[in-house]
Amino acid sequence: MKRLTHSLPTLAFAAVLLYLFIPVIATMLYSLATSWNQTILPEGLTLKWFGELFQDTRFMQAFGRSLLLSSVATVTAVIVIVPATFAISLYAPKLERWVQTLVMLTYAVPGVIMAVGLIRAYSGKGFSMIIIVFGAYVIGMLPFMYQGTRNSLRAVQAGSLMEAAELLGASRMKAFLRVIVPNIMPGILVSALLSFSILFGEFVLINILVGGRFETMQLFLYAQLNKSGHIASAITVTYFILMAILSAWIVKLTGRTSKPVAEPEEDIVSSSIPTTQAAMSREAS
Repeated sequence: MKRLTHSLPTLAFAAVLLYLFIPVIATMLYSLATSWNQTILPEGLTLKWFGELFQDTRFMQAFGRSLLLSSVATVTAVIVIVPATFAISLYAPKLERWVQTLVMLTYAVPGVIMAVGLIRAYSGKGFSMIIIVFGAYVIGMLPFMYQGTRNSLRAVQAGSLMEAAELLGASRMKAFLRVIVPNIMPGILVSALLSFSILFGEFVLINILVGGRFETMQLFLYAQLNKSGHIASAITVTYFILMAILSAWIVKLTGRTSKPVAEPEEDIVSSSIPTTQAAMSREAS
């Protein structure tokens, strides 16, 4: 009975992994199959579909557009949201509840309704719809970036770190960049990866607002679904591989940045020693 009780979590975890990975494995096999119609396993394996995919200039352009748009939007969200979250959490805590409520409202707006609202608001105003999509992407990342940054700030006790850095002579900007940011970098990286993966796979906004004028990888995938299931599976596997590489890279960076950050604090302490000594000598005189 005890053995069965101890093995239940392992069996449940294995069942969850099996449930999650069977579609991925099936998609990967179909992207490599010469044909797969009447047998349990593919009748043959080939890299023909990947070769055709990566020789297609239309796919490479769509992939580049998705990568560029998602990367720029994610970097912009990090640059804007992280300092704003820090300022609200430390210097305006009374507004934090209202800001969190407003941030979470983005979950309540479906993509179709948001797209229709953006068309009604900006259509015919001279704005490029690519810029509108970019702005919508940045706003859409608010919940992920805000919550990740907020939780990281609370975990490292950012208020105490700021007080210590300012007592040692650092300005607020210097303390934020050299003490706070390195300590919350794992949370920022994880939130950025989540934001990037969501943006890279976004379909509704870009399809309704821009359509074929700015074809991304998701739009290209949708167009290929009616033409070749093998090519569509190859696109999906490519997306999985890209996310896996990015995840491994983020995990590696997080492992490095999760180590105690001593250099910035040492620099602040060393830079503040002459100031402290000078003040003590003036008091003594």
